Amino acid sequence: GAWQCSAAQNTPLLSGGLGFFTKTNGGATSYMPIMEPLVAAPIGNHLLIESRAALLEDFTPKGNGQDGYDHSHFAGLTYLQGDYILTPHITVIGGSFLTPFATYNERLSPLWISNFQDGPLIGSLGLMQTGTGLGGQLRGSAISRRKYSVDYSAYFSARSGNEQFNSARSSGGRVSLYLPDQRLEVGTSYGRLLQGTQENFFGIHVWWEPKDSAFRLRSEWARGAHGQGYWIETDYRLTQFGGLNSWVGRFEPLFRMQQTFTDKAGGDPVPAVNTQRADFGLNYNLPHNTRILTSYSRQFSSTRDVNIWETGITYRFLFPAWKGR
Repeated sequence: GAWQCSAAQNTPLLSGGLGFFTKTNGGATSYMPIMEPLVAAPIGNHLLIESRAALLEDFTPKGNGQDGYDHSHFAGLTYLQGDYILTPHITVIGGSFLTPFATYNERLSPLWISNFQDGPLIGSLGLMQTGTGLGGQLRGSAISRRKYSVDYSAYFSARSGNEQFNSARSSGGRVSLYLPDQRLEVGTSYGRLLQGTQENFFGIHVWWEPKDSAFRLRSEWARGAHGQGYWIETDYRLTQFGGLNSWVGRFEPLFRMQQTFTDKAGGDPVPAVNTQRADFGLNYNLPHNTRILTSYSRQFSSTRDVNIWETGITYRFLFPAWKGR
């Protein structure tokens, strides 16, 4: 029995998501089918190999009054890393990993998790150009108590011009405090770009999910050498109308407010001018891990104001690579 349980736990898992998205920005509509497969393969009791890939096609209207669409495609690994559990408080990571700055990159970027089709305007701030590092990372739970816990991550990345594993020379980390009774997480992040014009990046995040409630609040603030910004996102499932699985309870209204401030022209990945954006969404959670995503956004800047309409459908899959014994 114990051997069978261990064998089942060591069975590699194939997971990920499928999606089809449309986006109408300023009257031009683009289409994007995408697949993001993920594999997690345990090797013994201490080692885990994990990777995520992205395969997408992008159909965008031709400009300058031309008819038809331009077509592009992309296929590549998002990350590929090995995790070694050294102690209950330390996990050593090596390979190509998602940069642990703030929360969106690691936790919300998969298409089957994110509430909105578009990431936040500051989503790339602090991610050192590529969003991934190539090197090593230490992470884990520094302190774990009934009333609170403190998690940490620290990394160093080498510079790489490899097409598949592109990264910048950088270092940084994140520390988070979690209060389980309040279901509140507060954290801070720091990153430093160590090549070219060296820069420092700072971030703060706050997540709150009240007990016995279908309400969630997530937020981030980040600052670089040339700009800063924030986003605040809320979502709520209408569970008071028959629970999560009732036809009304599957509706999920969303709202996200974003704002960026540009201090001076530079290379930070924020809009070139001060920008405000309000995102209104309504998702529907179908059975079998399928979601319909809809949203309307109004973006304000000194260059122009635009309306952005987005729709999509996502499907999350998860199954073992082979049947456990």
